Amino acid sequence: MRSKGKGGKPLAKASSPLLQQLASRPDKLFANAFLQQYGALCFRRVDGSAAIEILVITSRDSGRWIIPKGWPMKKKKPYEAAAIEAWEEAGVRGTVSKRPVGHYTYLKELGNGDIAPCIVDVFQVETEESRGEFKELGQRTLDWVTPDEAARRVREVELKSLLVRLRPRSRKGSP
Repeated sequence: MRSKGKGGKPLAKASSPLLQQLASRPDKLFANAFLQQYGALCFRRVDGSAAIEILVITSRDSGRWIIPKGWPMKKKKPYEAAAIEAWEEAGVRGTVSKRPVGHYTYLKELGNGDIAPCIVDVFQVETEESRGEFKELGQRTLDWVTPDEAARRVREVELKSLLVRLRPRSRKGSP
């Protein structure tokens, strides 16, 4: 049995396609502003070549493929929050862009069963360090894949587009 939202309307499952969720709860589009999150699009270069791999992780609740992301943090700039999420959720650190490379939207099921629209500003992180021990180890699966494979795995259409269009911003001295 589905949970009931305000007014007794059934809530869509978090795994439902975005449009199906919106169709079941159109009031969510107009009730409040989108909640803000920050994401880390982590990549690494393959053997010094132009080829890259992108890090995808599973969510803790549904096990779907996502990128590291989280809520704003007090006294942290958005790009700093994205970098912290990459470290806590996947054990990776690196050079983070200070400007977002894009954004995507999705509906998040909150702890109380309600669904909130979220916008995720995405910051590019060129991974330089990877640790086998990190805060959420054992709660997620991590995988380094090609941009096309990363796009196949994630559900959000706007995120798919960011993944396949990724053009790493070069570091000083890099091609």
